[in-house]
Amino acid sequence: MTSCHSVVNLPEVRKVAIFGGTHGNEMSGVTLVNLWINNGAEIQRSGLTIEPFITNPRAVEKCTRYVDTDLNRAFTQDNLSVPRTQDLPYEVKRAQEINQMFGPKGSPDAYDVIFDLHNTTSNMGCTIILENSKDHFNLQMVNFIKSAVAPASCPVLLTEHPLLQYSTTRSVGKHPVGVEVGPQPQGVLRSNIFESMRATVKHALDFIELFNGGMEFPPCTVDVYRVSERMDYPRDKNGNITAMVHPNLQDCDWEPLNPGDPMFQAFDGRTIKYEGDSTVFPAFINEAAYYEKHQAFTMTRRETLTANGIKASKM
Repeated sequence: MTSCHSVVNLPEVRKVAIFGGTHGNEMSGVTLVNLWINNGAEIQRSGLTIEPFITNPRAVEKCTRYVDTDLNRAFTQDNLSVPRTQDLPYEVKRAQEINQMFGPKGSPDAYDVIFDLHNTTSNMGCTIILENSKDHFNLQMVNFIKSAVAPASCPVLLTEHPLLQYSTTRSVGKHPVGVEVGPQPQGVLRSNIFESMRATVKHALDFIELFNGGMEFPPCTVDVYRVSERMDYPRDKNGNITAMVHPNLQDCDWEPLNPGDPMFQAFDGRTIKYEGDSTVFPAFINEAAYYEKHQAFTMTRRETLTANGIKASKM
């Protein structure tokens, strides 16, 4: 756990984007963003420019995850700088357009905060996804949201990892925030999932308004689940899956998986146990969209981060 007790001055937040439809069959974000495009009264906050935006309209129209390639993995520097040609995948072209509109990625002109709204078929509840353990603004915002929704749970997934690069749509912004809510089947809208996502965005915007208004947020700690590795399904020599997620693990996102615990159930009935040397906390268990990525679940390890106190510096 990092120790830090100072209060830092950070620039006021002025430009916020809310992305939906990065995956066109994740209906909560698609529906909320379209709702706010038509009537943005509930997301308006004093002094803020807030832009609800459908990131992958062709995938939304087809109600499919993507058209040519996963938009939420397309924001690499190579993709963003490659010359635009006729045969370039649709999502790469779209990534370049989004980068031009809301970035450029890594530049002073980029949007201050980008929320990217997603659904998962896994039993992850309302999860917030962060990309940087040193982003004290985002850590303070998460702490505010967790307090606002208590006693309901709000797990925090930290994707910061030296070997696992995601190149997400939201990474165009200075403070990228993923909101991942499930379980919800692809192409389906569930009211409880929809309202959970809606409330999370509301609390996040409330935090930004309070921050801009001069409220000082003292140092705080935030429990996170840091991605450690991805676990594939057992496969035969031809690459075919030979086992399923074990019933004892299914729907147990964020619960401890200890050495020796059942992990997979082979088609012949055998139990395949977790053989790691320490406890992990799986997430995205049996996520439908990840079969093509050869991923049965993500392994995470729990840790506590300490955020600096923050207050807005007037420009």
